[in-house]
Amino acid sequence: MMKQRLLHFIQSYIVTYQERESIATRYGEPLIGFADAWHPYIQNLPQIVSPTHELPQNVLPDARTIIAYYVPFTKELAKSNRADGTTASPEWARAYEETNALFAELNEAIIDFIQSQAGSAGVTPKAVTFYQDRLISDWSHRHIAYAAGLGSFGLNNMLLTKHGCCGRFSTVITNLDLEAGQPLTEEYCLYKKNGSCGACVKHCPTGALTYDGYDRFKCYALCQKNAKLYTQFGSSYTNEDGTGANSVGSEVCGKCITGSPCAFWKL
Repeated sequence: MMKQRLLHFIQSYIVTYQERESIATRYGEPLIGFADAWHPYIQNLPQIVSPTHELPQNVLPDARTIIAYYVPFTKELAKSNRADGTTASPEWARAYEETNALFAELNEAIIDFIQSQAGSAGVTPKAVTFYQDRLISDWSHRHIAYAAGLGSFGLNNMLLTKHGCCGRFSTVITNLDLEAGQPLTEEYCLYKKNGSCGACVKHCPTGALTYDGYDRFKCYALCQKNAKLYTQFGSSYTNEDGTGANSVGSEVCGKCITGSPCAFWKL
C-alpha cells in the first residue's frame, strides 16, 4: 500500500511541476524501486564506487529503505539532442537543470509526506556535490537504483531500466520498512548480452566511451565546453564546501543515450 502511495505521490508531483509556465521539460511515467539500506551491495558502495561514498546510515541512523525512482524524458527531447557534432541541444541543457530542480523540490516533498505517515526520511548533500578532480560521486543514484532492481548497467555506464535509460534517477532514504527489490540477474544491455549493439559507442562524439572502457575526463571536457554555451539555465551542482555552483553553466552531452535502442524500449 505505501509503495503505491509513494508512486502516486511522485507521479502527481511531476504532473503538477510540468504545468508551471516556467518549466519547458516534459516527462514520461516514472518508475519506482526500493533498496534495502543494509543490503551488502549498498554497504559495499565505498568499495564499488568511491572510498568516500556515503552510507545511508550516516544520513539517517535508523535507515531501513532507500526509495529510488526513475523519471524518463520524452522522445521529442531525445530527438533534439541527436544531431551530429559535439554540441548538446539547448532543450537538453535546460532539461538537465529543470530536472535537478524538480528532484530538489520533490525529494523534500517526499520527506514531508513520509513524516506525515509517522516515518523519517532524508537525503544527503553529497547527492548534489560534484568533485571535479575525481569525477566520481559520493552518492550514486544509479547504483542504488541497481540495488533496488530497477535495471542493469549498460555499456554506456547508464542504468538501463525496463523503460529505457533516457532519463534521470533520484533517491530518498527512509526508516520505513518497505519490501525491497534485489539486483537483477538479467542483462538488459544488448552488447553485454550478445554483442549485438554498441550504438552508444558509435554515437560518443569524443571517443571517451569505447568497447573497452570509459574515459570520464575526456567526457567531462566536452561537458565543460557545452557549459560555456549554456549559461542561461544555471548550474545545479555545488562545490565540495557547499559555497555554490561549481560550473558556469549546464555540463551536459547525452549523445551516447539519445540515439541508442535502449533509450526508450519497453521490456
